[in-house]
Amino acid sequence: MKQALKPVVGIICDKEILGPHPFHVAGEKYIKAISDFSHCLPVLIPAMADEASLEQLLTMLDGILLTGGYSMVDPLHYQSQAAEAGTKLDTARDNTSLPLIVKAVAQGVPVLGICRGFQEMNVAFGGSLHQKLHEHGQYNEHREDKHLTLAQQYSASHLVNVIADGELAKIVQKTAFEVNSLHTQGVDRLAKPLTIEAVAEDGLVEAFSVTNSESFAMAVQWHPEWQVEKNTQSTQLFHAFGLACAKRKVRSINE
Repeated sequence: MKQALKPVVGIICDKEILGPHPFHVAGEKYIKAISDFSHCLPVLIPAMADEASLEQLLTMLDGILLTGGYSMVDPLHYQSQAAEAGTKLDTARDNTSLPLIVKAVAQGVPVLGICRGFQEMNVAFGGSLHQKLHEHGQYNEHREDKHLTLAQQYSASHLVNVIADGELAKIVQKTAFEVNSLHTQGVDRLAKPLTIEAVAEDGLVEAFSVTNSESFAMAVQWHPEWQVEKNTQSTQLFHAFGLACAKRKVRSINE
C-alpha cells in the first residue's frame, strides 16, 4: 500500500559567513521539532528568494517555520533610523521572510514564528520593535546569560499569562505557564492585524496570532523547539501546527 506523503514545511534560513564562504543555515533543533513533533517533512528555504520564486515556493509548501536567530531584524523596515554600528543584521533573510510571511498568510499557508520569527511577523504586518529591551527600563531582563551552559540558558526563565479564549489557549489549555525566553528585541508597537495571545509578567507581548487568518498563523517569543519532548506546551504547539499543515496539504490536493 502506498504510504501517504507528509506535509512539507519550509524552514527559513539565516545567511551566515562560515570561514570565507556564505552559507544558508538553519538549526537542527528546529528541523527535528518539525519532523518529530509536527510530523512534517522539513525543507530549508535559502535567504535569497525574489518575488517570483516566493510565489512558486508557496505552491510547494504546506507550512512555514520562521526560526530564531542571532541577527536582528533591520530597523529600517519599521523606522527611518538605521541600526547602531556593529549590530548583527541579516538583510538577506529579512528580504526573504518579510514578504513571504504576508503572502503565506494571505494564501492560507500555516505559519509558525519563533523568537526572531516572532519579531519578523510583527514587522511584516506593520509593527515595530524595541531594539534593546534591557535599556528600556519597563521590562525585565530577557537576554540569555552567555556564561551559562546551553541547558541553563534555555531553562524556564519567566511566566507567560495566556489570553483567555484565544487561539493559544485552545492549544495549550492553560492560563499560564513558564517559558524559556532568550531575546534582545521585543514588540514595541503591535501590528494591527495581530491579536495578543500571551504576555510576560512585565507586560511584554510574548505570543500573538494573525487575526481572522484562514489557517494557523501564530508566533511566540520563546523557544518551544528546545527539548520539545520535555515540555507539554511545546509538544502541543508543534502538534497543532502540524495538523494545520496536514489540512493544508489535503486542501491543496483536492483543489
